[in-house]
Amino acid sequence: MQLTGAQIVIECLKEQGVDTVFGYPGGTILNVYDELYKHSDEIRHILTSHEQGAAHAADGYARATGRVGVCMATSGPGATNLVTGIATAYMDSIPVVAITCNVGVSLLGKDSFQEVDIKGITMPITKHNYIVKDVNKLADTIRSAFTIAQTGRPGPVHIDIPKDITSLKAEYEYKKPEEIVRLVDEIREEDLDEAVKLIFHSKRPFVFVGGGAVLSDASEELKRFVDKIQAPVADSLMGKGAFDGRDKNYTGMLGMHGTKTSNLGVTECDLLIVIGARFSDRVMGNASTFAKNAKIIHIDVDAAEINKNIPCDCSIIGDAKVVLRRLNARIERLEHTEWLNHIYSLKRTYPLTYHKEGLTGPGVVEKIYEMTGGDAIITTEVGQNQMWAAQFFKYDRPRKLITSGGLGTMGFGLGASIGAKLGCPDKLVFNIAGDGCFRMNMNELATASRYNIPVIEVILNNHVLGMVRQWQTLFYGQRYSNTILNDKVDYVKVAEALGAVGIRVTKNEELEPAIRTAMTSKVPVVIECVIDCDDKVWPMVAPGASLSEVFAEEDL
Repeated sequence: MQLTGAQIVIECLKEQGVDTVFGYPGGTILNVYDELYKHSDEIRHILTSHEQGAAHAADGYARATGRVGVCMATSGPGATNLVTGIATAYMDSIPVVAITCNVGVSLLGKDSFQEVDIKGITMPITKHNYIVKDVNKLADTIRSAFTIAQTGRPGPVHIDIPKDITSLKAEYEYKKPEEIVRLVDEIREEDLDEAVKLIFHSKRPFVFVGGGAVLSDASEELKRFVDKIQAPVADSLMGKGAFDGRDKNYTGMLGMHGTKTSNLGVTECDLLIVIGARFSDRVMGNASTFAKNAKIIHIDVDAAEINKNIPCDCSIIGDAKVVLRRLNARIERLEHTEWLNHIYSLKRTYPLTYHKEGLTGPGVVEKIYEMTGGDAIITTEVGQNQMWAAQFFKYDRPRKLITSGGLGTMGFGLGASIGAKLGCPDKLVFNIAGDGCFRMNMNELATASRYNIPVIEVILNNHVLGMVRQWQTLFYGQRYSNTILNDKVDYVKVAEALGAVGIRVTKNEELEPAIRTAMTSKVPVVIECVIDCDDKVWPMVAPGASLSEVFAEEDL
């Protein structure tokens, strides 16, 4: 049947099972929005307060559900406002499809009103991108975008559609979405054999898990693998929940703000098995001394990650779930009692601790964990709030921590929490924020209140840019250049002005009633927790230092 380009966009979204779109309309995308209006009973559109919020919400939806998140914007500034959100998804390998419309084909490249080369801008931060200048190619382009976003290593795909393409007609015929097949073609038998041999001869194996294990839903296979080889397990920020954070073999996060047990364990191990992680600088510290006593097995779906930052002794390229399943079939149960007892001793000697007197960031996160029983989705902003959320909430399943790891995007969490809550309406969703991050996109509270989305925003208000101040304290001679936020902003009033409930907490005894109120509320709630400006994230590895040089407050 003959449909306009705008109608084809909507029909293709319906083909893909899209039930929610986040966006903001404008002149060039009006034809698409007109069709959205006609299909509002099939596709829910969430009008965010800013296009960046739409991109983050689509990202949060994707991370929480495992499905593709979709966002839309108009041309020019509407499209460029998506860029930070697209880059955030790209750095963390999140499947998002971003759709923008541009000026008509005849006006492209002529500095037309609200025209920008958004395809050129997004090229480095997308898995693939398109500009569709032929309406006959529109449907297949949209279908390809969804397939590419989900296949192999996931990532965002951008489609730009000139306005006249949305009004021209073409033949449309429904097509069933292409099945997303796990990448297994490059899993070589000789690589599996080599890995099994290294594992068998190891006396001190250590497993390091990244976001790839979450994205491939490899938790069950990972648990079976760890039980078979009897090894301790650390994770990256993106790998949280892939392995149960309550398990006795779990040692905590690795890297700059990883636990002493994880950092020392990786330094001492003789075999490091890395699953779906990319060896970021925040994880490895000094690359020349990283796991210097160990052979390294690297399992990743993306061949480009192999030997990119850290050379490995054995690599297996393919979907982590399938790779682990095949390794498990080849491995007999091993015993590493002495090694594990040593790791357990490190855990007892170097537990994560914080000052119990007064209201603190770790204490707030721990109380949320206690009151929810761990059954909540936690989104975060970036900085101290993010690290405390990673350290003091135990993630027993994947997709429960939603955070900007690679790009480190301040302002990510509130939009992401909206997307996560809409994707998982039966789950409690908390966004852990610092006051500096909250300012970035606090206008999305208006989005949450407009649609009665009961997200819980927890602001750890220390009146400073906390993580930057921590670095200034430790490495910059306490010169606090432009990091003090001790001004007159009243976050409770801000919350109320944007349609949410605002609660201020200044001492520990006020915290539990505030969280209980938020958990039972049917509207968005902001809990402002006033904490000390010099609370720090411990432990820490100084930039460029070796993981073995990890230090805590008592070491200074």
